[in-house]
Amino acid sequence: MKRQVPHVLMILDLDNFKKINDSLGHNVGDQLLKMIANRINLALPSGANLYRLGGDEFAILIESQLDIGSAATLASSVIGTLDSPLAIKDQQLVVGVSLGIVFYPDDETDEQAILRKADIAMYAAKTAGGNRYHFYSDSLNDNALRQLDVENQIREGLRHDYFEVYYQPKMCLKTNNIIGMEALVRLIHPENGIVSPAEFIPLAEETGLIVDVGEVVLKKACVATQQWREDYGFTGRVAVNLSSRQFALPDLEQRIKTILFNTGLPASNLEIEITEGTVIEHPEKAIRVMQKLTRMGIHLALDDFGTGYSSLTYLKRFPIHSLKIDKAFIDDIDKSDRDLKMVDSIITIAHNMGLKVVAEGVEEQSQLSVLRALNCEEIQGYIFSKPVPRSDFGELLKQK
Repeated sequence: MKRQVPHVLMILDLDNFKKINDSLGHNVGDQLLKMIANRINLALPSGANLYRLGGDEFAILIESQLDIGSAATLASSVIGTLDSPLAIKDQQLVVGVSLGIVFYPDDETDEQAILRKADIAMYAAKTAGGNRYHFYSDSLNDNALRQLDVENQIREGLRHDYFEVYYQPKMCLKTNNIIGMEALVRLIHPENGIVSPAEFIPLAEETGLIVDVGEVVLKKACVATQQWREDYGFTGRVAVNLSSRQFALPDLEQRIKTILFNTGLPASNLEIEITEGTVIEHPEKAIRVMQKLTRMGIHLALDDFGTGYSSLTYLKRFPIHSLKIDKAFIDDIDKSDRDLKMVDSIITIAHNMGLKVVAEGVEEQSQLSVLRALNCEEIQGYIFSKPVPRSDFGELLKQK
């Protein structure tokens, strides 16, 4: 890019190509790439060229002058070329595209830097849900730098044991006793302080680091729970969230068995929480994995119930022991008749299926009163305790 004339660079990434390529093979993947390239070429104006950068990434270089509106129209047309399925070997394959746009020389003049900025814009489009375009901006760059910094802190935390586990009690509404707790991960950097879980957990999921983080949490939670069994005669369960990446591990069962053996914690004192989103994409496979865990004696809870898309057909087949009602339904349960009826319905369905119900995010006495009237068995929330470090939770058990 030596000539000082306006250019537009678009970087395209195929949103679900890798999944198709892995499941159907490279021959199908190669055919698919050719078909995609042909479709995109049909949408390009004269003076625009399509290049494959490698893997499932393409670049479009436009040497003629385009304003932002025209670039946006072209980007929409490119995305629209993949709206209809592509037919290969009697299969209808749907591929989305995330697209990042930069202007030369307005956004950048250095060749490597303009590619990097186009990548930043493309990843912003992918993070926003895919099948869309994003223009580069300085704020996107700032966000990319922040993500890189957080990713480095995650890796550093794994190396130097900066991850701590906090515990939020689960209370039995009949006895007012602690009958369990949820293990919640915290990243506490010695120099940068606490990194918000809302910031580092999605990034850990995206990078795959969540597998290592999840293993650390599971080990620490099992060690602490076994200690509380010995010190206070604790008989409840510690609930540990399992990410979708962990759930997909082929050796998940063995990993959990090893941790339970090394810590001495009985499987009956461990509960695994799985979100609807984790199990609904491949429900049959999920059922097989859950059956293996329940055969070990582990309890299973379906977390954030009501926020996903689980059908009752699958729900009745999931070998789970309890449902957790998301905080979003609890917030207005004492103010909204609609929310009240919805929670009542969830509890009724759960009880009819022989499941217990845990209400999350209970903060007000009025919410607690409604949940008692609806025969909800367990609650967790700030009304009793926020998540606390291991030492503080030990004190709660000691007091109880």
